[in-house]
Amino acid sequence: MAINLKKMRAKLAATQNRGGSTSAFWRPQDGEQTIRIVPTEDGDPFKEQYFHYNVGNNPGFLCPKKNFGDRCAVCDFAYKLYQEGTPESVKLAKSFFARQRFFSPVLVRGEEESGVRVWGYGKMAYESLLNLVLNPEYGDITDTEAGTDLILNYGKPAGAQFPQTKLQPRRNPSELCDNITEEQCSELLDSIPDFDSLFERKTTADVETLLDEYLASDDTAEGTSSETTQYNTDKAATSVDEAFDQLMS
Repeated sequence: MAINLKKMRAKLAATQNRGGSTSAFWRPQDGEQTIRIVPTEDGDPFKEQYFHYNVGNNPGFLCPKKNFGDRCAVCDFAYKLYQEGTPESVKLAKSFFARQRFFSPVLVRGEEESGVRVWGYGKMAYESLLNLVLNPEYGDITDTEAGTDLILNYGKPAGAQFPQTKLQPRRNPSELCDNITEEQCSELLDSIPDFDSLFERKTTADVETLLDEYLASDDTAEGTSSETTQYNTDKAATSVDEAFDQLMS
Protein backbone atom coordinates (compact mmCIF):
# COMPACT_ATOMS: atom_id res chain seq x y z
CA MET A 1 0.00 0.00 0.00
CA ALA A 2 1.31 3.46 -0.89
CA ILE A 3 2.15 5.99 1.79
CA ASN A 4 -0.84 8.10 2.80
CA LEU A 5 0.50 11.57 2.03
CA LYS A 6 -2.42 13.25 3.77
CA LYS A 7 -1.55 11.54 7.05
CA MET A 8 2.10 12.36 6.57
CA ARG A 9 1.26 16.06 6.16
CA ALA A 10 -0.89 15.90 9.29
CA LYS A 11 1.99 14.33 11.24
CA LEU A 12 4.35 17.04 10.05
CA ALA A 13 1.85 19.74 10.98
CA ALA A 14 1.48 18.16 14.43
CA THR A 15 5.23 18.40 15.09
CA GLN A 16 5.30 22.01 13.91
CA ASN A 17 2.21 23.09 15.83
CA ARG A 18 2.79 21.27 19.13
CA GLY A 19 2.57 23.52 22.13
CA GLY A 20 0.57 26.22 20.38
CA SER A 21 2.94 27.41 17.66
CA THR A 22 1.90 30.84 16.42
CA SER A 23 1.91 29.59 12.81
CA ALA A 24 -1.15 27.47 13.56
CA PHE A 25 -3.33 30.32 14.78
CA TRP A 26 -5.09 33.33 13.30
CA ARG A 27 -6.20 36.31 15.35
CA PRO A 28 -8.46 38.97 13.83
CA GLN A 29 -7.21 42.53 13.61
CA ASP A 30 -9.36 45.53 14.45
CA GLY A 31 -11.80 46.23 11.67
CA GLU A 32 -13.33 44.11 8.92
CA GLN A 33 -11.96 40.86 7.53
CA THR A 34 -13.47 38.12 5.38
CA ILE A 35 -12.99 34.50 6.39
CA ARG A 36 -14.20 31.09 5.28
CA ILE A 37 -14.63 28.25 7.76
CA VAL A 38 -13.08 25.14 6.26
CA PRO A 39 -14.79 21.72 6.44
CA THR A 40 -13.29 19.02 8.65
CA GLU A 41 -13.30 15.27 8.12
CA ASP A 42 -15.53 14.64 11.13
CA GLY A 43 -18.13 17.16 9.94
CA ASP A 44 -17.71 19.39 13.00
CA PRO A 45 -15.62 22.52 12.36
CA PHE A 46 -16.54 24.00 15.75
CA LYS A 47 -14.22 22.48 18.34
CA GLU A 48 -14.66 23.25 22.01
CA GLN A 49 -12.09 22.98 24.77
CA TYR A 50 -11.83 24.06 28.40
CA PHE A 51 -8.91 25.99 29.87
CA HIS A 52 -7.73 27.06 33.30
CA TYR A 53 -6.22 30.50 33.70
CA ASN A 54 -4.72 32.48 36.60
CA VAL A 55 -2.46 29.65 37.79
CA GLY A 56 1.07 30.99 37.92
CA ASN A 57 2.69 32.34 34.78
CA ASN A 58 0.84 29.92 32.53
CA PRO A 59 -1.29 31.78 29.99
CA GLY A 60 -3.70 28.86 30.14
CA PHE A 61 -3.79 25.08 29.96
CA LEU A 62 -6.29 22.38 29.13
CA CYS A 63 -8.44 21.19 32.02
CA PRO A 64 -7.83 17.45 32.54
CA LYS A 65 -11.35 16.94 33.92
CA LYS A 66 -13.48 18.88 31.44
CA ASN A 67 -11.54 17.75 28.36
CA PHE A 68 -10.42 14.23 29.20
CA GLY A 69 -12.36 13.04 32.25
CA ASP A 70 -9.29 12.92 34.50
CA ARG A 71 -9.02 14.36 37.99
CA CYS A 72 -8.05 18.03 38.07
CA ALA A 73 -6.47 19.62 41.14
CA VAL A 74 -7.50 23.12 40.04
CA CYS A 75 -11.16 22.06 39.70
CA ASP A 76 -11.01 20.45 43.16
CA PHE A 77 -9.42 23.57 44.65
CA ALA A 78 -11.98 25.86 43.02
CA TYR A 79 -14.83 23.68 44.32
CA LYS A 80 -13.49 23.91 47.90
CA LEU A 81 -13.22 27.66 47.63
CA TYR A 82 -16.76 27.93 46.29
CA GLN A 83 -18.11 25.72 49.09
CA GLU A 84 -16.72 28.10 51.71
CA GLY A 85 -19.43 30.49 50.56
CA THR A 86 -17.83 33.82 51.46
CA PRO A 87 -17.92 36.59 48.84
CA GLU A 88 -14.13 36.50 48.58
CA SER A 89 -13.84 32.72 48.31
CA VAL A 90 -16.58 32.57 45.67
CA LYS A 91 -14.84 35.28 43.65
CA LEU A 92 -11.54 33.42 43.84
CA ALA A 93 -13.23 30.14 42.92
CA LYS A 94 -14.71 31.68 39.79
CA SER A 95 -11.27 32.84 38.68
CA PHE A 96 -10.12 29.21 38.81
CA PHE A 97 -13.11 27.62 37.06
CA ALA A 98 -12.40 26.11 33.65
CA ARG A 99 -13.42 28.43 30.82
CA GLN A 100 -14.86 27.24 27.53
CA ARG A 101 -13.28 28.33 24.24
CA PHE A 102 -14.04 27.41 20.65
CA PHE A 103 -11.83 26.85 17.62
CA SER A 104 -12.42 26.58 13.88
CA PRO A 105 -10.15 26.10 10.87
CA VAL A 106 -10.38 29.20 8.68
CA LEU A 107 -9.08 30.53 5.41
CA VAL A 108 -8.60 34.28 5.53
CA ARG A 109 -9.45 35.95 2.25
CA GLY A 110 -6.47 37.86 0.92
CA GLU A 111 -4.13 35.70 3.01
CA GLU A 112 -4.67 32.37 1.27
CA GLU A 113 -0.92 31.90 0.97
CA SER A 114 -0.80 31.41 4.75
CA GLY A 115 -2.96 28.28 4.40
CA VAL A 116 -5.63 27.10 6.82
CA ARG A 117 -5.21 28.44 10.33
CA VAL A 118 -7.09 28.05 13.60
CA TRP A 119 -9.32 30.85 14.87
CA GLY A 120 -10.11 30.87 18.59
CA TYR A 121 -13.26 32.65 19.78
CA GLY A 122 -15.81 32.89 22.58
CA LYS A 123 -19.33 31.75 23.26
CA MET A 124 -21.18 34.62 21.57
CA ALA A 125 -19.41 34.07 18.26
CA TYR A 126 -19.98 30.32 18.66
CA GLU A 127 -23.72 30.78 19.08
CA SER A 128 -23.82 33.09 16.06
CA LEU A 129 -22.10 30.45 13.95
CA LEU A 130 -24.45 27.68 15.11
CA ASN A 131 -27.51 29.81 14.33
CA LEU A 132 -26.06 30.49 10.90
CA VAL A 133 -25.44 26.85 9.97
CA LEU A 134 -28.90 25.90 11.24
CA ASN A 135 -30.49 28.57 9.06
CA PRO A 136 -31.88 26.78 5.96
CA GLU A 137 -31.09 29.84 3.85
CA TYR A 138 -27.39 29.15 4.31
CA GLY A 139 -27.01 25.52 5.33
CA ASP A 140 -23.48 24.18 5.13
CA ILE A 141 -21.39 27.34 5.10
CA THR A 142 -18.22 25.21 4.87
CA ASP A 143 -19.17 23.54 1.58
CA THR A 144 -16.23 23.82 -0.80
CA GLU A 145 -18.45 24.42 -3.86
CA ALA A 146 -21.33 26.50 -2.53
CA GLY A 147 -20.41 27.59 0.98
CA THR A 148 -20.52 31.08 2.44
CA ASP A 149 -17.77 33.54 3.30
CA LEU A 150 -18.21 35.48 6.52
CA ILE A 151 -17.55 39.16 7.12
CA LEU A 152 -15.97 39.44 10.56
CA ASN A 153 -15.94 42.78 12.34
CA TYR A 154 -13.66 42.87 15.35
CA GLY A 155 -13.06 45.72 17.76
CA LYS A 156 -13.89 47.36 21.05
CA PRO A 157 -17.08 49.45 20.96
CA ALA A 158 -17.14 52.71 22.87
CA GLY A 159 -17.45 52.02 26.58
CA ALA A 160 -16.81 48.30 26.25
CA GLN A 161 -14.11 46.61 28.33
CA PHE A 162 -13.14 43.98 25.78
CA PRO A 163 -13.27 43.63 21.98
CA GLN A 164 -16.34 42.10 20.37
CA THR A 165 -16.78 39.91 17.30
CA LYS A 166 -19.66 40.39 14.88
CA LEU A 167 -20.28 38.01 11.98
CA GLN A 168 -22.29 38.57 8.83
CA PRO A 169 -22.60 36.07 5.96
CA ARG A 170 -21.97 37.18 2.40
CA ARG A 171 -25.15 37.40 0.33
CA ASN A 172 -23.97 34.97 -2.34
CA PRO A 173 -22.39 31.51 -1.99
CA SER A 174 -18.91 30.96 -3.39
CA GLU A 175 -16.30 28.29 -3.98
CA LEU A 176 -13.68 27.79 -1.32
CA CYS A 177 -10.88 27.60 -3.89
CA ASP A 178 -12.05 30.00 -6.56
CA ASN A 179 -8.68 31.04 -7.98
CA ILE A 180 -6.52 27.94 -7.50
CA THR A 181 -6.33 24.49 -9.07
CA GLU A 182 -8.09 21.41 -7.72
CA GLU A 183 -4.74 19.97 -6.62
CA GLN A 184 -3.84 23.15 -4.77
CA CYS A 185 -7.26 23.13 -3.11
CA SER A 186 -6.73 19.54 -1.99
CA GLU A 187 -3.37 20.48 -0.50
CA LEU A 188 -5.03 23.43 1.23
CA LEU A 189 -7.61 21.18 2.86
CA ASP A 190 -4.83 18.80 3.90
CA SER A 191 -3.10 21.67 5.69
CA ILE A 192 -5.75 21.95 8.42
CA PRO A 193 -3.81 21.93 11.73
CA ASP A 194 -4.24 18.91 13.97
CA PHE A 195 -6.54 20.09 16.76
CA ASP A 196 -5.30 17.38 19.12
CA SER A 197 -1.78 18.81 19.01
CA LEU A 198 -2.52 22.53 19.27
CA PHE A 199 -2.15 22.64 23.04
CA GLU A 200 -0.02 20.54 25.33
CA ARG A 201 -2.00 18.06 27.38
CA LYS A 202 -0.99 18.18 31.03
CA THR A 203 -1.46 15.17 33.26
CA THR A 204 -3.22 15.22 36.61
CA ALA A 205 0.21 15.20 38.29
CA ASP A 206 1.38 18.12 36.12
CA VAL A 207 -1.60 20.22 37.18
CA GLU A 208 -1.11 19.35 40.85
CA THR A 209 2.49 20.52 40.61
CA LEU A 210 1.49 23.77 38.89
CA LEU A 211 -1.10 24.54 41.56
CA ASP A 212 1.21 23.62 44.47
CA GLU A 213 4.04 25.75 43.10
CA TYR A 214 1.73 28.67 42.49
CA LEU A 215 0.19 28.62 45.97
CA ALA A 216 3.59 28.19 47.60
CA SER A 217 5.01 31.17 45.71
CA ASP A 218 2.45 33.75 46.82
CA ASP A 219 2.66 36.01 49.86
CA THR A 220 0.01 35.53 52.52
CA ALA A 221 -2.99 37.75 51.84
CA GLU A 222 -4.87 39.22 54.79
CA GLY A 223 -8.46 38.27 55.27
CA THR A 224 -8.45 35.20 53.07
CA SER A 225 -9.90 31.83 53.96
CA SER A 226 -7.87 28.86 55.12
CA GLU A 227 -7.79 27.56 51.57
CA THR A 228 -6.51 30.83 50.10
CA THR A 229 -4.03 32.23 52.62
CA GLN A 230 -1.21 31.90 50.09
CA TYR A 231 -3.19 33.21 47.13
CA ASN A 232 -2.52 36.70 45.78
CA THR A 233 -5.92 38.26 45.06
CA ASP A 234 -4.48 40.62 42.46
CA LYS A 235 -3.75 37.65 40.25
CA ALA A 236 -7.35 36.53 40.50
CA ALA A 237 -8.41 39.70 38.75
CA THR A 238 -6.44 38.86 35.62
CA SER A 239 -8.68 39.17 32.58
CA VAL A 240 -9.55 35.81 31.05
CA ASP A 241 -9.72 37.46 27.64
CA GLU A 242 -6.22 38.85 28.08
CA ALA A 243 -4.97 35.46 29.21
CA PHE A 244 -6.59 33.82 26.19
CA ASP A 245 -4.94 36.36 23.88
CA GLN A 246 -1.60 35.52 25.46
CA LEU A 247 -2.24 31.83 24.98
CA MET A 248 -2.98 32.38 21.30
CA SER A 249 -0.04 34.71 20.68
